[in-house]
Amino acid sequence: MTKRSLGAKTWLVPDCCLPEKSTGELESHESTCVLNVGGRAAALKFTAYFEDREPIAGLVASCLPRRTNHIRINRLRNAAGESIPRGVPFALLVESNVPVVVQHTRLDSTQPALALMTTMAFAV
Repeated sequence: MTKRSLGAKTWLVPDCCLPEKSTGELESHESTCVLNVGGRAAALKFTAYFEDREPIAGLVASCLPRRTNHIRINRLRNAAGESIPRGVPFALLVESNVPVVVQHTRLDSTQPALALMTTMAFAV
């Protein structure tokens, strides 16, 4: 297997939620961590799926070749200015034009004893 073929082009993260509040200096957030070991930049498209509303599509980011990018989900906006709401459970579909590896992390600082959760996304 060559470095150019490591990873996948489609990833799923079924359990996401941007915490509504934060305490202390650290902001509660979620990040999608992307590893691109290939020789071409990754153009990433995110679609958020919800329990009770239509998906939010058109959220975009990138990852340079032979680099990582830790993408803060709360900072993504689509062309219509939509973003993923806080305090609402959602799932993510991450699509890339080149193979990448995706890991998802949540920092929950709603209490002084903060929690950090991370998981590998599901490669399709």
